[in-house]
Amino acid sequence: MRVKPLLIALLGMMATLLIAHPALAQVAPALPTPAVPVDTGGALNKALGTVAGNGQPMSLSLQILVLMSLLTVLPSLVLMMTSFTRIIIVLSLLRQALGLQQTPPNQVLVGLALFLSIFVMRPTIDQINTQAFTPYGAGQISMEEAVGRSGKALHLFMTKQTRQSDLKMFSSLAEAPPYNNADEIPFTILLPSFVTSELKTAFQIGFMIFLPFLIIDLVVASTLMSLGMMMLSPTIISMPFKLLLFVMVDGWALTMGSLAGSFAT
Repeated sequence: MRVKPLLIALLGMMATLLIAHPALAQVAPALPTPAVPVDTGGALNKALGTVAGNGQPMSLSLQILVLMSLLTVLPSLVLMMTSFTRIIIVLSLLRQALGLQQTPPNQVLVGLALFLSIFVMRPTIDQINTQAFTPYGAGQISMEEAVGRSGKALHLFMTKQTRQSDLKMFSSLAEAPPYNNADEIPFTILLPSFVTSELKTAFQIGFMIFLPFLIIDLVVASTLMSLGMMMLSPTIISMPFKLLLFVMVDGWALTMGSLAGSFAT
């Protein structure tokens, strides 16, 4: 599956973060499963040995325990380091704009956001699969190099979607020196900058979606007020008109297409 290289890349990126900034870590970075040969002299094992405090790699059972611990963090990485955040927020705001509390249900919205995220991330997943996962599976490159290549692919995606103002803000907070190019930006600064940019973009798109439905609510409320029907909820009357407008403009196709297009570079 195309998703597998992305998951491996996210695990590898987590290991890269822990190696580069061990003070931020509470657990050690993950190693491959026993079926994969492990380079005991590599940076991953060195990092594990440093955390263990004896300069020696952790035992196999302890490495498996660390890997299982990191798997609990994997969903958060998938949510926050891909296009999922922007998509799920926009879809949630769309449901509120329509005045529908539980339709579509949360499971449907999450499923739509997940599969649309896979569609948006397909070029990045293909790049990881071609440059990192396939050569590593064939034994042509080491685990460390595969992690580095995967991290570069995700780093490039996040850099293209991150605003310069957000990068400057977090760089200033971290008192980091100026960067000559985007490749020098560390993940510890890029990750919060990327999430902040995604939230801002999602709310901007949600505001534009809210406007036509807000106009319908105002027109319906003003009409009911002029007719003296103040006891009748405007939401009950406006909802059919909202649904009619949404269906007439092919709202789902327009929304999904606009979301996918918003990630184009």
